[in-house]
Amino acid sequence: MAISFAAFHQVFAPRFGRTEARERSEQYLRGLLVQQTDRRNAENLAESIAGATPRGLQRFLTESPWQDEPVIDDLQGYVGQQLNEPTGVFVLDDTGFVKQGKKSVGVARQYSGTLGKVGNCQVGVFLAYVSGQGHALVDKALYLPREWTDDRQRCRAAGVPEAIAYQSKAELGLALLRRARRAGHLKAEWITADAGYGEVPTLRDSLAADDWRYLLEVPSTTHVFTQLAQVAIPAWSGRGRKPSQPQLVAGEPGPQSVPAVAASLPPAAWYELTVAEGAQGPRIHQFASLRVWESRDGLPGRACWLVLRRDVDGSAAKYYLSNAPADTPLLRLAQVGAMRWPVETEFQTEKGETGLDEYEVRSWLGWQQHITMALLAGAFLLRLQVDWGKKSAPDHPPANHAPAAPLAAPAYVDAQAIAGLVDRDPEPQ
Repeated sequence: MAISFAAFHQVFAPRFGRTEARERSEQYLRGLLVQQTDRRNAENLAESIAGATPRGLQRFLTESPWQDEPVIDDLQGYVGQQLNEPTGVFVLDDTGFVKQGKKSVGVARQYSGTLGKVGNCQVGVFLAYVSGQGHALVDKALYLPREWTDDRQRCRAAGVPEAIAYQSKAELGLALLRRARRAGHLKAEWITADAGYGEVPTLRDSLAADDWRYLLEVPSTTHVFTQLAQVAIPAWSGRGRKPSQPQLVAGEPGPQSVPAVAASLPPAAWYELTVAEGAQGPRIHQFASLRVWESRDGLPGRACWLVLRRDVDGSAAKYYLSNAPADTPLLRLAQVGAMRWPVETEFQTEKGETGLDEYEVRSWLGWQQHITMALLAGAFLLRLQVDWGKKSAPDHPPANHAPAAPLAAPAYVDAQAIAGLVDRDPEPQ
């Protein structure tokens, strides 16, 4: 039986505290799902929901005492019930929220994938869970550029807690992963992310130390050793400072760029693999892999996999590093990499269907609370997708298009159907 909106809300309602806050949470969540024509600010949401007021909804975000972290914990438990699989994968990614002015917390001129360029925006780091059953955003963190964390007066004005210091996007993502592991609701041993995360050696080190298996995209400027070169501390000549840092032994092979490694492989090293089913049919790419050693300051580091991907015509090359065991099949590595793509679909869906980017709050608390509510709305859409998929309902294809990575457009983005389901399901008094 398909879950009702009222039953869904009741799963989380205790986290919002007193009766008034619970009512406001129901109104806000319902408004995010129902309001499809105008921006989902407090005024427009209130116009869509009987009994709601703009002031009440605004206070729910900026003054209500509920905490977002316990709600996120329950969200992950709920998503785990829908999506958990042994082959599930965590995905780290970030997205931009275009903003004007200088007072919205974290706003700065910075690169945004949403804009495809540098612009005035906020950036949120997100954790997603992807399995053969579907995909969902399950946690968030607001990135504060140094121009914010170095200006404590500006932070105080936006309500940023005093304990918040600068953290890179990679550090924020690692914190989200650790929080999800502590909660224990979502089952995954693999992490994947784009080159913005994969290029950070300290993140790769931390993931390995935390016993995660990762497959992370890296930029084309990355260098690796294809042979384990010998290093040694040079002999002291007796003059000047005595050498203390190891160097490559003379004549030993140096590191190569990952494009150069790819270009050196024979045609027989490449395999065409189907990694997922997309909206336009199977996603087929060519893959190759080989054991290499990371280059750390020009010296060989940890042994790892270098995974190479390109389109069947040889274009659109991608490069990945992985700490997976040496006996890991290439198909598994390729499938894990494909698990990152649904997150772009998830961002698009939640911005369009749950108002992820449609808010007019400036404070730290307001951002955290709104994004949490948008993720809850996304979880309700996920449940509808799963229910409709199980029924093989007309006009709604099954939720699990591909066991490896479900990449087709979500089955639940029928705005009128969603609004109808939510509208006719009033909260019991």
